Amino acid sequence: MNEVQPPIEERGFQRIEAPKLRPVIYAGIWLRALAYIFDSILVGIVVGFTILRPLMERAGISPDNPWVLFTGNSRQIVAINLLVAMVGWLYWASLESSVWQATFGKRILGLQVTDLDGRRLSFARASGRHFGKIIFVGFVLAAFTPKKQALHDMMAGCLVIRRSSTGQA
Repeated sequence: MNEVQPPIEERGFQRIEAPKLRPVIYAGIWLRALAYIFDSILVGIVVGFTILRPLMERAGISPDNPWVLFTGNSRQIVAINLLVAMVGWLYWASLESSVWQATFGKRILGLQVTDLDGRRLSFARASGRHFGKIIFVGFVLAAFTPKKQALHDMMAGCLVIRRSSTGQA
């Protein structure tokens, strides 16, 4: 009743080896913090020279007192702050949803942002991840979770991994 089957190759099928996957290495909190600091400085310099300086001059705001941007509530100051926030959002969300899957800081440090399945984020998911950073205390969770996820990563269903762990250069 039970016949012995010939090897799969003799039955007209080809044996295919499964690809060997590299283990995923999650990015630690210190690498992520360093990337965030680098990105913040980069965005700050670009925003300072291209947006803040010209708009502050145009609005009659003295560059000698930059604290007025945090404490003032005139329409010009609110507009400048919204524009600066929008530039930050576009920087992080655009680059993390790009083919790089990383901001300049993350790319330099060999980090990448993926969804839970290792795929590239959509711009909407990257935006949700960015705005989740408003809960700043959530960054600390990356030090204590198994996949080193901060609160904004968990909210958006994302991971920050070492780029070499995905098999990419």
